[in-house]
Amino acid sequence: MVTLHGYFRSSAAYRTRIALNLKGIAYDQRSYHLRKGEQHGPALRALNPAGLVPVLEDGPVVLTQSLAIIEYLDETHPTPAFLPKEPIGRARVRGLALAIAADIHPINNTRVLGYLEKQLGLDQAARDAWARNWIEIGFRALETTLAGSKETGRFCHGDTPGLADICLVPQVANAARVNTDMAPYPTIGRIVAACLALPAFQKAQPQNQPDAEP
Repeated sequence: MVTLHGYFRSSAAYRTRIALNLKGIAYDQRSYHLRKGEQHGPALRALNPAGLVPVLEDGPVVLTQSLAIIEYLDETHPTPAFLPKEPIGRARVRGLALAIAADIHPINNTRVLGYLEKQLGLDQAARDAWARNWIEIGFRALETTLAGSKETGRFCHGDTPGLADICLVPQVANAARVNTDMAPYPTIGRIVAACLALPAFQKAQPQNQPDAEP
């Protein structure tokens, strides 16, 4: 049995849900309310000492970090593939994914925003402006990369969704929560629309999770 430990608004957990759905893997979910600090309790810490989601349990295997989990799923369930066959294409897709997962997302995740609020005293408007600034910087570069590459198709790389799309869709959802103007990023918007037309992406959306809140 596969169990995903996460939170409906966590973009890293969102990525993992998309990957599981694309692979057609059935899974249970265990939720930890990040805003209430449930991730710091003994249940999750026993699985991940960092107290972060997602955590994936696959039988006796316990895995952390969304990109590592997603590549594990890709290697253990090869169809449909999340990475191209050729090395150059694989490097391109990983580069796009990391531009989101390593450059954009960490600066505006729950831990950072919580520090801005509690330690630095920033109000909601200031925290939203912080997140929006870094999202816009990242999206400008990503839009230029995607729009200028012949490798970009219906999705980030070609005409089937892969690792980069799995990372992109949750980050755009994060952008919407802080009222980011998406008009300057038409290629990103087009790709996300194509993704969200697919049942695997729809099922993974935050509002469709058992622990979803308004």
